[in-house]
Amino acid sequence: MKTLIKNVRIITPNEVLDNFGIVIEEGKIEDIVCEDDIDIYDIKNIIDGDGQYLAPGFVDIHNHGNSGFDIMDSTEEALDEMGRYHISKGITSYLGTIITSSYEDMEKAAENIVKYKNKEDIAEIIGIHLEGPFFNTSKKGAQPDKYIKLPDKEYIKRLLELTSNNLKMVSLAPELEGAIDIIRLLKDNNIVVSIAHSDANYNEAKKGIENGITVATHLYNGMKGFSHREPGAVGAALTDDRVYCEIIYDRFHLHDIAVKIALDMKGYDKIVLISDAMMAAGLEEGEYLLGGQKVFVKDGKPRLETGGIAGSTLNLQKAVYNMVNYLQVPIHEAVKMASLNPSRSINMDKDIGSIERGKKADLILFDEEINIKDVYLGGKLVWKEN
Repeated sequence: MKTLIKNVRIITPNEVLDNFGIVIEEGKIEDIVCEDDIDIYDIKNIIDGDGQYLAPGFVDIHNHGNSGFDIMDSTEEALDEMGRYHISKGITSYLGTIITSSYEDMEKAAENIVKYKNKEDIAEIIGIHLEGPFFNTSKKGAQPDKYIKLPDKEYIKRLLELTSNNLKMVSLAPELEGAIDIIRLLKDNNIVVSIAHSDANYNEAKKGIENGITVATHLYNGMKGFSHREPGAVGAALTDDRVYCEIIYDRFHLHDIAVKIALDMKGYDKIVLISDAMMAAGLEEGEYLLGGQKVFVKDGKPRLETGGIAGSTLNLQKAVYNMVNYLQVPIHEAVKMASLNPSRSINMDKDIGSIERGKKADLILFDEEINIKDVYLGGKLVWKEN
């Protein structure tokens, strides 16, 4: 049965369309049609969007948990609850991000994600983002020091077998001995490689990019910064068009001007908004865990006992809001950074990430303040604001 969503402002990758509606059939977007021509379709199921924005569902490629659950749990209950929270924030697809831990625990989390069967009414976990354990301890951030290792090609081969096609992205430090071989192996297996928790200088970072790195994990954070004599990993990421840059825009991890510089350097098409959220997202302040480490959340800011930042309590709805309201980014460009760009960065934009004919009808309705009102998965209403 066809469904029509009308009386909406449709956010496409290039503009906002007024006086248009979309036709959905069998879970996919069949057409984008001018409302003056809607009568050509004999549609019984009509949804009135009440003049709100209709956007593609957000895609979060970097998050560790929410609602008191951690991706490292990856039990069915944990993934169910995390998926419900994501939906309420307009996130329809996400990668489960596995933090540096023991090989045993990382494999267990990966196995649980592979076995998990997505539900029809909550956000879809579309794969695994392996954040670690091949990092530089000098830029470890909240990655547990005792589990950080030098690159281990045999372990990656084992993970490739274990995860089948579910491993989508691996973050590592390219300057470490053996890292380039792993980058090439991952690239040969169509897995996205990202520079992260790295003390690479400019030349080392560029070598990683030349061999297959295409993403910079949470730009600026956990990497050698820019200076006028040594541009570092930040300089390499900002000036190479092959690289997408993740941004945690909670206005805590990054100064507004640092984000503006990234926007000016990369343009709107290469910035990927992420949450990097941990289990405290959606909950009150207090004591939580990240990768087995105690994290204390106060005023929405999670910190380790040492005072270091430990993930975030952000979600993509808020990140988009911040882009629009603090940096005056056009709404369609801000939405693109949370939907199409992340989908493209992990090579999954054929099916998700934008309102285009033939793509999955994962859609969100929101108001001028980007408050999520309705969420649709495959054209089916799965969440509505109370």
